[in-house]
Amino acid sequence: MERQAKRQIAILGSTGSIGTQALDVIGQHPDRFVVDLLTANNNSRLLIEQARRFNPSAVVICNESLYDEVFAALDPLDIKVFTGIDSICELLKAPQIDLVLTAMVGFSGLRPTIAAIRAGKAIALANKETLVAAGALVMPLARHYGVPILPVDSEHSAIFQCLQGEHARLEKILLTGSGGPFLHSTREEIAAATRDQALNHPRWKMGAKVTIDSASLMNKGLELIEARWLFDVEPEDIEVVIHPQSIIHSMVQFSDGCVMAQLSQPDMRLPIQFALSYPYRIDLNTRRLDFAELGTLSFEKPDLERFPCLGLAYEALERGGNATCIMNGANEVAVAAFLEGKIRFPEIPEIIADVLAHCDFIAEPGLEQIYSTDFEAKRLAAALVDRKTH
Repeated sequence: MERQAKRQIAILGSTGSIGTQALDVIGQHPDRFVVDLLTANNNSRLLIEQARRFNPSAVVICNESLYDEVFAALDPLDIKVFTGIDSICELLKAPQIDLVLTAMVGFSGLRPTIAAIRAGKAIALANKETLVAAGALVMPLARHYGVPILPVDSEHSAIFQCLQGEHARLEKILLTGSGGPFLHSTREEIAAATRDQALNHPRWKMGAKVTIDSASLMNKGLELIEARWLFDVEPEDIEVVIHPQSIIHSMVQFSDGCVMAQLSQPDMRLPIQFALSYPYRIDLNTRRLDFAELGTLSFEKPDLERFPCLGLAYEALERGGNATCIMNGANEVAVAAFLEGKIRFPEIPEIIADVLAHCDFIAEPGLEQIYSTDFEAKRLAAALVDRKTH
């Protein structure tokens, strides 16, 4: 295999679940990857620890109140320290950076991702909200700048891997999901779900926000929208399939009826590494599949009555325009409110539906309108949360 030059990586959101696993991958392959930039929002302690180990050119701590702490720790190591989103966007212009892993949580990842695209950097996309909120703008922008967008979500990486070397027409995407912790719960049990129960995912270890999204199946809704833009398919050509074992990470059906699937143990380091090393496959110390041990793989249709968030995602995608941005903004506020104990679990889809009904619809939004839509959707959602808690 041809030996690639060391890739210089910027990790946006290095202290989160994806960021820490990406650094684990990079740590296993110091001959292939160099860390150039690390960013974090609030976790200054872990950011300092990561910087000491990987010695990047610079770090950004977005919370300005933590700047002095990070600066005092890293200045003696000649690691430059910055604060704020503006600094991230400026640092991404550095010529030595080859690839940007966007692993920031939520809508906050949109602006740095756009800045990285405009700087001509390859994108390893773990921030699905970027395409959910602005896929109609981001994908054409990436094509304009000749920038590859390499999916990091396990499902989208699986689809991407299934398409390698294929010249046939993609007929359908079969987007798999575990079903989350409430797959076999009754409506009454879901209505009474606690924070701890919703965070107890049976297959994956993820950050709190994405874990709650998985429990409500909104995560599958976000992935549905992301897949529409990543692979340029119509909404009706994407089918969500519940697959509790999380062994098949997604499938692609071609025009001749052939279905290709990507299988592996549930380990996010695999799709992360594939994005970082693409087009090469390199060694990874992950557990291998034992099919005799697995025995049976099962599949079922999602229940949109028990999990209305997925239905809302389908509806928003069909509506188009800024509807998916509205949905995403409302969901971010509702999930945060649930995690803080302000609302009950079934009130998450109630808030999203209410905001979708009352936020101004724009059929062909520009980037500034996407930002204003996110602001307005979050304002409306916050008002609904406030009303429910008083």
